[in-house]
Amino acid sequence: MTSSKAHNNPVTTEIIRNAFNAIAEDMNASLIRSAFTPIIYEGKDCAVGLLDENGDVLGQSLGLPLFLGNLSLCVQIVAEMKGWDYYEEGDVVLLNDSYIAGTHLNDITVIMPIFSNGQRIGFATSRAHWLDVGAKDAGSPTDASEIYQEGMRWPPTKVYRRGEAQEDILNFMRANSRFGDALIGDLHAQIAAGRTGEKRMQGLIERFGYATVTAARDDIFAQSSALERKAIAAIPDGEYSAEGALDNDGISDKPVAVKLTVRIAGEKMEMDLTGSASQTDGGVNCGYTQTISALRVAFKLLVNPERPVDGGTFLALDVIAPEGSIFHAQEPAACSWYFSSLGLLIDMVVRALSSAMPERAAAAHYGDSMVTIFSGKDTRNDDAFFVAVEANCGGWGAWDGDDGQDCLINNVNGSFRDYPIEVFEHRYPMRIAKYGIRQDSGGQGEYRGGNGSYREYHLDGDTNLSLWFERSVTRPWGLSGGEAGLGPKVEILAPDGTICDDLLKTSAMALKAGSIVRVATGGGGGFGDRAQRSAERLESDRANNFIA
Repeated sequence: MTSSKAHNNPVTTEIIRNAFNAIAEDMNASLIRSAFTPIIYEGKDCAVGLLDENGDVLGQSLGLPLFLGNLSLCVQIVAEMKGWDYYEEGDVVLLNDSYIAGTHLNDITVIMPIFSNGQRIGFATSRAHWLDVGAKDAGSPTDASEIYQEGMRWPPTKVYRRGEAQEDILNFMRANSRFGDALIGDLHAQIAAGRTGEKRMQGLIERFGYATVTAARDDIFAQSSALERKAIAAIPDGEYSAEGALDNDGISDKPVAVKLTVRIAGEKMEMDLTGSASQTDGGVNCGYTQTISALRVAFKLLVNPERPVDGGTFLALDVIAPEGSIFHAQEPAACSWYFSSLGLLIDMVVRALSSAMPERAAAAHYGDSMVTIFSGKDTRNDDAFFVAVEANCGGWGAWDGDDGQDCLINNVNGSFRDYPIEVFEHRYPMRIAKYGIRQDSGGQGEYRGGNGSYREYHLDGDTNLSLWFERSVTRPWGLSGGEAGLGPKVEILAPDGTICDDLLKTSAMALKAGSIVRVATGGGGGFGDRAQRSAERLESDRANNFIA
């Protein structure tokens, strides 16, 4: 479908621009309120996007930045695979294939075409983390060596075809999850979000007409593209680089190299990952679309960050990731922990461009999601099986002007939230005895890096523990003489008094009732010489117990 050549006045364009984003916010609210599992309705591990008929972004809500960057790519890739006519009115298309969507199998993308008077006018899309998709370990395995161990893998699949539920497919899905009913419930929450987007988009077309809406769309895209090219042109031409490494891939002890080169030439930017590690046995790999998405996040941090993302955004950005590398993984690479390298990579983009854009550059943040997974039987609930998956907040990097933020979620997760203690203790057979700011974890400098957090879990029953804590090798670095932040730390105290304090990753570790698990996340890097820190800031730090 081609767009109209009609022209709008600026007021109409702004009304429609805000309508696009309001529709996306309504979709997101519908998804969160309808979800069955707390990782969505409490943690907000989800995102939605309203797209045009070509799969380009019209509006999006607050959500996980890594999800928002590639929902449009998924729609377009499926169209390349099957043709645009594959999308029929009333369809609900589901996919989670890591080599298409880029993320791990727990992240489910739902695509719903929107029609008006028999014509496709757009798409309502969403992505949400499903608690369990049938992996070898509950939730998500930390030691998988191939994707087949990570759960059910779906290529583009119509779970509703022309409005009719495909019950055989839904039953298959239900039967292959440890929480089958909740899985289907979360699917229908995503469908509800899509129906909300469909209704609102159809209403917008009815109000303004298709020609006016598409003319506004074209104006919005053109504005975004022009502003971004102008912003890139203001960066000095040249080649900028940064290097880092993950601690390991969860199976071996070998660090995983990440190498980045950023090239600026006029109004174009290229990000090249040549030289990064080949895909690993462990699950730190990701599909190419997710790499594009992560680098779009980094790009948006630095280039025209005030303007919302739309289909005119990122046209001046090219991404190179060699096939077979951790950033362009091929079957059968495991991908459960794909985001570890991406959080590091986003920080590295900022580091690489810090000399060219010092007014926007910040030191590194704590970097990883720092995930705990508790699973077992809940004796309070007739031994019902439970899985508790939670990301932990940490410290962000300081910048030339202020300290880094304390205890904020990492850059790949955006609006993700940790569970309220009351909700956690109500749902799961354990108690959170301590929760607070990890003192002295932020890097020192004229401006201090943000501090990480700590939590202490007391287990009321026998429980399996999986951990994924990162960034102890490439610690969150400082800038302009600022010091690095601390890395993460985990301590497990058994009922007999035995202590294990050198473990950052483990898979389904059996712990006895009465065990205590203490987790602490890293802090952000500092900025500037610590000798230049003001007496007033030091006094405030001590008064608030940010430093000893």
